Amino acid sequence: MMSTTASKVRPGHRPHLTSTSDLPLALVFIAPAAVGLIVFLIRPLIMGIYYSFTNFNVLTPPHWAGLKNYAELFADDRFWNSLSVTVEYVIINIGAQTILAVLIAALMHRLTKSTWVRSFVLTPYLVSNVVTALVFLWMLDTQLGIVNHVITSLGGSAVGFWTTESTVIPTVALVNVWRNMGYTALLIFAGLQGIPENLYEAGRTDGATESQMFFRITLPLLRPILALVLIMTIIGSFQVFDTVAVATSGGPADASNVLQMYIYQKAFGEFDFGYASALSVALMIILVIITAIQYKVTRAGETDLD
Repeated sequence: MMSTTASKVRPGHRPHLTSTSDLPLALVFIAPAAVGLIVFLIRPLIMGIYYSFTNFNVLTPPHWAGLKNYAELFADDRFWNSLSVTVEYVIINIGAQTILAVLIAALMHRLTKSTWVRSFVLTPYLVSNVVTALVFLWMLDTQLGIVNHVITSLGGSAVGFWTTESTVIPTVALVNVWRNMGYTALLIFAGLQGIPENLYEAGRTDGATESQMFFRITLPLLRPILALVLIMTIIGSFQVFDTVAVATSGGPADASNVLQMYIYQKAFGEFDFGYASALSVALMIILVIITAIQYKVTRAGETDLD
C-alpha cells in the first residue's frame, strides 16, 4: 500500500529540495589555517622583502635604501663564500642521502614487509636536529670523542672533524645524512608501492637478475617520486642551520658558515636586519630558480606508469 505522501508524487515530477550553501561552514574550517598562513608566512614574506630595500636595525626605524643592500650583497665576499659552502654541503648531503635512501627503500621493498623494520629506519628522524648535533659534537670531539679514541687506539692520528676546514662541511653533511636518510627512504619506499608487482614477475620470467630489475624497472618508474624527494631535500639542505649553529657556529674561519648561518649573524649578531633580509630574499630566489629547473628537467609532474 503506497503512503499518502508517495501517492501525491506525480510521475516525472521532481520534488523541490531546500538546499543550503556549505560555503560558510567551509570558511569556518579553513579560517584557522588561512589565518596561520597569513600571519606566519605571507605577512613575514612581504615584510622581509620590504625590509630588504631598507636600512633597518633594532634601534632605528627602517629607512628606504633602494637597491643598496643588493649592490652590497653582490660585492660581499662573505656572501659568496657562504653560498659556495652551502653548495658544497648540498652536493655531499643530497648525493649521499639519496643513494643510501634508495638502497634502503629498495631493500625494504624487496626483502621485508616488517613494520618494525620501517619504524627502526625512521628512528633517527625522530631525534631533533639540536640533540643530534650535540651527540655527534661529543662523539667526534678531537680529544674526548669516542670516534677519535677508536682511531688513536688503532694507531691512527686524531681527526679534527669539527675544527679542520677540509672536514667540517663533510662532517656536517654526514651528520644530517644519518638523521634524514630514514625519512627519505620511507618517502621513496612509498613510491615503490605504486610499481605493479607483475612487472617484476615478468622480469623474473625473462631471467632478469635483481640488479637488472632495479636499474631497468625500479629506477625509471621511480623517477617522479625521486624528483619530488630531491626538490624537498635540496630546499631543506639549502636551509641548514641547527647543526652548524650548535657544532661550529660557522667556523673554523667561515669554513662552515652556510647561508642561513650568515643571515643569522647579520640579523642577530650585527643587528643589520635590512641586509639580512636581502640575503634571505637572495636565498629564496636561488631556491625558486633551482626548484623550477629541477622540476622541468626531471619531469616531476609526469609518470611512466601508463
